[in-house]
Amino acid sequence: MLHRTEGIVLRTIPFGDADLIVSFLTPDFGLLKTFAKSPLKTRSRFGSSLEPLTHSRIACWGKEDATLPRLTQSDILHSFQSLRDTFHCFLKVSEIIELTLQFIPEREANTKVYSLFLHTLHSIENNPPSPPFTKGGRGGLDLGIMYYKIHFLKLIGYAPKLDTCGRCGKDGHCFYVSHGSILCEVCAKGVDVPVRITQGAMKLYSDLLIWDITKIQRIKPSHLLLSELLDLLDMHIKYILMKPLKSEAFIRSLPPVSFNS
Repeated sequence: MLHRTEGIVLRTIPFGDADLIVSFLTPDFGLLKTFAKSPLKTRSRFGSSLEPLTHSRIACWGKEDATLPRLTQSDILHSFQSLRDTFHCFLKVSEIIELTLQFIPEREANTKVYSLFLHTLHSIENNPPSPPFTKGGRGGLDLGIMYYKIHFLKLIGYAPKLDTCGRCGKDGHCFYVSHGSILCEVCAKGVDVPVRITQGAMKLYSDLLIWDITKIQRIKPSHLLLSELLDLLDMHIKYILMKPLKSEAFIRSLPPVSFNS
């Protein structure tokens, strides 16, 4: 049976000498893994359409329950080449690729996550950061990545609660990772070590939850505020997964000079 949809390449894995297993994020099938025959050969009909982040119109052949349907067509709709050309930019975008792969189940349609991913890529591409780059100081790029993380976690039901106490609804100023929420002083007794969160970070979080991605570049938070909220989100994700994202851990391991280009 032939299936047609559109998809964004999240990951490719070599299979043999010239074949690939390609993972697409699609609106109709969620995460879709396909088998691509000989795309690494010079005259492959797939051309550059299987590069990571490429948005394409695709077709694959296989039975309904086929574990790995064969990719028969991949026509580029948008390449997002600029996001791959800049080293630090691709590293950061790799965080949301890995996050999506960790949480989205195979063959389960999720048009909202697909739309969020696609619009986030367009937003980052249309608002490229300007050099010089410093570790933790790429405002526009970090803002787009943070927007995706916040809305992705909301869509899959894992968004942290940063407005009021997760138990009683009273005001609080400390986030407790094991609860995924702010807790007030009374409810926090006997709970694990808190993470202090500023009013500015809470306000930025609430703004990003309700703003459309096309408007977020109007927000101009400081690098300290971005770092505070990103660190909290990464701690929250690490707790849920019981491990850090490999891409996020790799970025943190790099010296600041590695981001200059």
